[in-house]
Amino acid sequence: MGKRRPLLTVSAVILINTSGEILLAQRPEGKALAGLWEFPGGKIEPNETPEDALVRELKEELNIHVNAQDLHVFTFASHSYDEMHLLMPLFTCRQWQGEIQPQEGQTTAWVSTDKLEQYDMPPADIPLIPRLQNGVSL
Repeated sequence: MGKRRPLLTVSAVILINTSGEILLAQRPEGKALAGLWEFPGGKIEPNETPEDALVRELKEELNIHVNAQDLHVFTFASHSYDEMHLLMPLFTCRQWQGEIQPQEGQTTAWVSTDKLEQYDMPPADIPLIPRLQNGVSL
């Protein structure tokens, strides 16, 4: 058995625009893994579903409204960091209301799947890149 770590559950989304590009957000200075590019999302609060967490986080972080029924399960990540173990359901979403406006000082970029390797991503996200590039039910 590995070292015991607290379990952190977060929910993330692959926002896909009409050109088939994926939105990445760069973690701002002062946060863990600052400077790395990730899929938008955040911590799942107590008594909150992964979908509810995404609806809330996307409003807080990007000022967009997503309907829970427009979130479709894609895969999940399970990764041990030194300080905790991350469990992250990952969804896809092709429609939302509002223009993306980063609210936490983060930089965002629309990226085609063939360019994902050019972005420095957290270790939990890296194994997801080949699945995205293979176009598995995006």
